[in-house]
Amino acid sequence: MGGPSRVPRRVAGLILAAGAGRRYGGPKAPVFLGPALRVLRDGGCDPLVAVLGAGARETRAAVDLDGVRVVDNPGWAEGMASSLRLGLATAAGMNGVSAVCVHLVDMPGVSPAAVARLLARAHPGCLVRACYDGEPGHPVVVGRDHWAAIIPTLRGDQGARAYLRQHAAQVTLVECGDVAAGHDVDER
Repeated sequence: MGGPSRVPRRVAGLILAAGAGRRYGGPKAPVFLGPALRVLRDGGCDPLVAVLGAGARETRAAVDLDGVRVVDNPGWAEGMASSLRLGLATAAGMNGVSAVCVHLVDMPGVSPAAVARLLARAHPGCLVRACYDGEPGHPVVVGRDHWAAIIPTLRGDQGARAYLRQHAAQVTLVECGDVAAGHDVDER
């Protein structure tokens, strides 16, 4: 799928924020979306895309979404895959976007420094994944060259896990444990 191209890299920040947050006790987006957007913006992502589902009305009331392309996912109950499909389709329609940085709304330990490390490796053919003490995690940067192939593999709540496993030899792991934490929030 090629190496880095000579065209300028424009990486969209894509936040998956549609889940019901059952273990958390309700949707996480109203609480965590604002900080997640700032992390992606401060890390160098432009434009920003947020996929909302459960709690979308509350999220819109609680979070400043000015300058963010908001996509409503009516099929959010299907799982993360439906949100990733919508997010990739949205990014595909944006001029000049060569990759997306996929971030989960409930990971407040991710820092702009971690995002910037990932974006430094971004290009249309890339698969770049943050890792924490050697364990793969999020965010994940996916180059445009992979989007069409990823979309049909997305099922349920697994996101792009199967595709990344199938293309493991192409995935660049970037250690971020010294500048961020890769855990999600499941309890209030």
